This record gives sequence, C-alpha cells and structure tokens, in this order.
Amino acid sequence: MKTINITLPDNSVKVVEMGTSGGDIAMSIGEGLYRASIAVKANGEMQDLHTPLNQDATLEIITSKSDEAHHILMHSAAHLLAQSIKEIFPTAKIAIGPALIDRFYYDIDVEETINEDILVQLEKKMKEISKRNLQVKRKVFPRNDALDLFKKLNEDYKVEIISELDESEEISAYGQGDFIDLCRGPHVPSTGKIKFFKLLSSAGAYWRGDEKNKMLQRIYGTAWFSKEELNNFLHTLEEAKKRDHRKLGKELGLFAFDYEVGPGLPLWLPNGTIMVDELEALAKETEDNADYMRVRTPHLTKGILYERSGHLEHYKESMYPAMDVDGIDYYVKPMNCPHHHKIFSATPKSYRDLPYRLAEYGTCYRYEKSGQLFGLMRVRSMQMNDAHIYCTKKQFKEEFLNVCQMYLYYFEIFGIEKYQMRLSLHDPADLGGKYVDEPELWLETEQSVREALNEGGINYVEIPGEAAFYGPKIDVQVWSAIGREFTLATNQVDFVIPGKFNLKYVGEDGGEKTPLCIHRAPLSTHERFIGFLIEHFGGDFPLWLAPQQVVILPVSDKYLDYALQVKNCFKEKGIRVKIDQRGEKIGAKIRDAELMKVPIMLIVGEKEVEKKTVSVRRRHEGDLGAQGCDTFSDELKLEITERKRGKSNSQN
Repeated sequence: MKTINITLPDNSVKVVEMGTSGGDIAMSIGEGLYRASIAVKANGEMQDLHTPLNQDATLEIITSKSDEAHHILMHSAAHLLAQSIKEIFPTAKIAIGPALIDRFYYDIDVEETINEDILVQLEKKMKEISKRNLQVKRKVFPRNDALDLFKKLNEDYKVEIISELDESEEISAYGQGDFIDLCRGPHVPSTGKIKFFKLLSSAGAYWRGDEKNKMLQRIYGTAWFSKEELNNFLHTLEEAKKRDHRKLGKELGLFAFDYEVGPGLPLWLPNGTIMVDELEALAKETEDNADYMRVRTPHLTKGILYERSGHLEHYKESMYPAMDVDGIDYYVKPMNCPHHHKIFSATPKSYRDLPYRLAEYGTCYRYEKSGQLFGLMRVRSMQMNDAHIYCTKKQFKEEFLNVCQMYLYYFEIFGIEKYQMRLSLHDPADLGGKYVDEPELWLETEQSVREALNEGGINYVEIPGEAAFYGPKIDVQVWSAIGREFTLATNQVDFVIPGKFNLKYVGEDGGEKTPLCIHRAPLSTHERFIGFLIEHFGGDFPLWLAPQQVVILPVSDKYLDYALQVKNCFKEKGIRVKIDQRGEKIGAKIRDAELMKVPIMLIVGEKEVEKKTVSVRRRHEGDLGAQGCDTFSDELKLEITERKRGKSNSQN
C-alpha cells in the first residue's frame, strides 16, 4: 500500500493512501467540514472533491464561504439548467454555459421561444433534479472519443468546440444521471448541493458573439448557498431595475436613441446636456488647478496617422471603415492619443516644459458590435475626459500618483466609497507578440507604478497578462451605492508610442530624449460615467448636478407674478429654476416634481406673497418651512459651488 503526504493550511501533515480524495480528507477532519466542502485546491490547482490524490500535495478545502466555491456553484447550476432543458426539450442543442460574478447563463438552440412560463417550467425541473441528489462525475476522453460521443448526442456546438482542439488533447466532461456536458470543471459533488437558485430572464445571443452566426436563446440565472443570500441578491436586483440608467434616462429626459440616427449614437436631451456640461466644468476646474492645458482636435484624420500609432494594426476591428477622400483613406477617430502626440511635436520642447499635460473633451467613435451595445455603457459615439501627460522618467512616479489622487478626489465628490484599481501587467512569455519587446523597460515601469500606488495608499490588485501592448495600465473598478460593479476608466503608461512618433525634448545635458506618456481619463466618457451616476444615485442627483435644481409651484395663477419674482431671485444666483405654470392642483404639482426627482420645491401662495417668502420642500427631507428668497438662494448657491452631495436615497 503506497502512501502520500498531504500538507494542510496549518502546516500539519496527513499520511494517507494514494488515491484518497480531498473529500475523504475533509471527512477525516470532521463531518461538518465535509458537508460544507465544495472542492479542493491541490498544489494550488482546483479539483473536484472526489478526485483521487496520487502524489504528495498541499491541500486546501474549499468551503461554501469562499468566492471560489460560489463560482463553482454557479457553473454547476448552469449544468443543472442545461439538464433541465434537455429533459423538457430533448431535441434542443446546448452551446455554452459559463459562470459570471453573480449569475450564470446557458445558450441554447431550441425551436420554442423561451418566455416566462417556460422559465417557470425549467426552474421547477431544476428543483426536481436537485432533489434527486445525482452524483456529479468527471470523465476524461481522448479527443476522437469525445467527438464521437457528442456527435451521437447531436450536440453540434460541442462538436465544433472539440474539433478546434489539438488532436492530442484529452477532453473532460461531467455527467449527472443521464446528462453529460463538455467541461473543464470543477463542479459540486452532487446536484443536491444546488438548492437556492432562480432563473432571471432570457435574451437572444449570437453563437460565439458573431453576428454572422445563428441567433441562440440565452437563459440567465443565479445560485447561492443559502436562501438569505439568494433573497438579498434578488432584492438588490430589483433595486437595480429601478435604477436602470436606460429606464431613468428616459423618465428624466436625459438622453435618447433614434433609429434614423443609428444604434449606439446617443442624443443628449436638454436635461442630460446640463449634466454633461456640469461634469465638463468640474473636469476643467480640476485640470486647470493641476496645470493641464486644453486642446481641440478634429474628428477624423488620414489613415497614415493610425498606421503610425499602431491602431490600424491592433484596433481596426473596433474602428469605423475608412472613407475615401481624393484617393486617401480617412478614419473617424477612435481615440485622441495620436492627435495629442502631434500637438506635442508641433513646437520644440525642453526639459523645462515637462511635465507637459494636454487635456481634451474629444468626441471619439468606435464600432462596437450591435450585440454588445448597452444603453450609455457601450456606445459608438463618446465624449472622453481625455488627457496625456508627457514627462521624464524622474517625473513619472509623481505624475502617475497625481492622476490616481485625482481619481480619489472625484470618488469623494460622487460618494464612491468602494473602488479598486487593477494593475494590469505584461506576460514575459509574450514579448514581441502581444507586448512590445522591451523586457527591462517593462519591469522598470511596472515597479514605478507599484511604488506610486503603494506610496499613495491606493487600493489595488495585480492582474498579469492584461497590460496594453505599449505599457502597464490601471483599470479602475467602482461599485455603486447598491453594490453593482462598473468598469469606469483606464490609466495607461506608454513607453512605446512616443518613440514611434519621434517625440523629443532637449534634456539638461543638451541631448535629445524621448518622454514617457501617461494616458488618463478619470471621468471616463460622459456616456459611461453618467450611466453610472444615474444608477449610483437612482436619479436623485446632488443639487449641483441635478438638471433642474429648483421648481416653483404657484398655488394658483394669481400668484404667477410673485413666482416670476422668486424665479429671478434664484436665476440671478446662477441656479437652474423653472415655474410650473400648469393649471393643476398643488398636490399634483408636488407629485410630478417628486417623480422628476427635482431636489427643491418652492410653494408660493397668499401667505408667501404677503410675507415675501417661499415655503420650501426638499426631497428626502420634506417641508422645511418658510424661507426668505435671498437667504435661501445664497444657501443653495454655496451648496452648489462646493458640490456638496446633500441627502439622497442613493444609500437606501
């Protein structure tokens, strides 16, 4: 009998028979641990609970409390859904079913249209299969055997996936009862572990995201380890629906899309344009204080510029097609960088001119696939809070940290309490391929970025293999007031493109040198950031950002003259104010102002006219009593100038 040594996280060692599974070891430690176990990590590699261990290993028991276990549960729930589909619709063909952060989906090819009634049927079938407590077993096949199996099962999409794999590769699949699915795993040990789940919705999805392929039906669901977790998630989901930026954007008159204009090309309505202007004013003020210089560049340019920058090589699929002008290819710009490089090179520079900071609210155009368009979050026309900083190596760390501090300044203004900066690093094995072949420069620059983040106390994690081809970058993730995660912006280091554009400055020694470049956009695009703010605040924007800040509600038409005097008092202070002149009763006017989420309502009637006051009503605070126009307008002006958040329902 051969034995192996298993080292546990507390450094204790168990001597067990070769072939013992991680589940067996969990049971030997305690039955409670075994019941809570979902999988194991052997020598750092995730494995099923019942996979035999055939060599010495470090072993970590993965329980239901970990994020890794939740991901496994989601993936297993996707298989449970696929089995349910096959039991109800035997001729359906299953495609792919990955786990996401808080949900899963499965793409299927089936004649029936998946509606609410069918979702109910599928969920009922999933519960039935869960109660069967079928053991989930991993099976390994030679590639050709796997092909034969899935051909017999008429699973065309699985056959296509297998056909693209190397002929020598072994294929793993997971079976539960009569159902089997192609998968790397790991999975929960039995279907009985999948108890608390909910199917959420269905949608269309092209096979492999390609519009040329067949449209499949995608079913979304979620799964959790407890009923409480499931209910909390569903509550958050309902809250998110109420805050959906597409829904609120329409209700509040912020933006619109039009068929004749084109998909992904938003039209900013007057209310939304006010928000755009306010964000731009904030950025201009902040950047002016940080000694940025503003520039403007054209919306299109010759293709030769993008050949030089590398965009045609790396991003052509995301660019609009070229237009032929006098036999020369012109492109609408997907980004501002090349134009800013040209501005830098337009006049001679010395080290005394650096850092040289250029900022622009340039409109860019990117061809996002129609299936990827999503409200303001994924669009084809965008106004970018863009800037490029040209600096020396000595200046780099300070400049990079200053950019990060600018992010934190904006987070404070908008009440973004949870964020994470993801430092995307290069893959040393892919130099000369995906990444420019400058190994020493990569290591030096990445270390400088780390030091800047550490010195600034910035919350960050490192993500290998996700850098841009020309340098490391920071992807900024933020969480809204209800815990939804958004990718906000990118802060990129560029040590390649300045050389391609032959950017030079005269150094202290009189010699020519090439600057480093930092690409940054702390407020992202207007489109994405306003989409985030709509959901973050639930449409209850801070006073300074609210499209309509004050509405005056006359009790009847005979008080309109006084209402106009009040309007002028506030308008003179630069406060956005309107009079509701409709013949509706005051209760209806208040209700409509609440629906439009106007922060301040001023009610004027006989008593207010006599005392030269207004009755103030504020969202989430109620009636604040009578106020003098001058005093109250001064208070509001100060709140607006200081960009205070005030009280809102963003945390409710």
